[in-house]
Amino acid sequence: MEVMATLSAAEFFARARKRLTLDVPPGLTDPSITPKRGDHDAEPVMQKMMEVRPIRPAAVLVPVVDHAEPTVLLTQRSAHLPDHPGQVSFPGGKIDKSDASPLDSALREAEEEIGLDRGHVEPLGYLDLYMTTFGFRIVPVIARITPGFALTLNTGEVDATFEVPLAFLMDQSNVQRHSRDWQGMTRHYYAITFGERYICGVTAGILRNLHERIYK
Repeated sequence: MEVMATLSAAEFFARARKRLTLDVPPGLTDPSITPKRGDHDAEPVMQKMMEVRPIRPAAVLVPVVDHAEPTVLLTQRSAHLPDHPGQVSFPGGKIDKSDASPLDSALREAEEEIGLDRGHVEPLGYLDLYMTTFGFRIVPVIARITPGFALTLNTGEVDATFEVPLAFLMDQSNVQRHSRDWQGMTRHYYAITFGERYICGVTAGILRNLHERIYK
């Protein structure tokens, strides 16, 4: 059963605390386990290719800001980056050996990329492990963010940050399946357009999983 995409902030955070945990997904480093969620949701034929890629563990923070009408804090990657320049993403990156957990990785990356102080972050739990075409296995960390934070952007990685109403992102009528040509192939992916912002690929896929875990 699907519920309305307009949960109050209190209802959303209560559901997240009840349904999610901080138990590390077993498939994060185990090649014998194929994550259920990933780029193959939109492009099933890519799954076999993704399964043989070297595993690259990563984590991202999915920051839900506790306004009366909650929002999701997103970043716009720097236009000069060699990988995915200018794309909309969550703060995050690869899991370093020195990180105690995927949560620690996500919090560290959020501090490094946008200066988000951990004092404003209440981790709520992990979504499903997300596998990308290039072998990344990403642990998305849902977190409640208290308002009043100040950000300092690392301009080498991030050009801008912005907030999008959670209700807009959770309204599945705003989620579309798009395609583009890539290395002689037609690739399909999910996308959400919010004004001039184009939220696609991994970011849109993780938001779809957030809807599955919290709104159904």
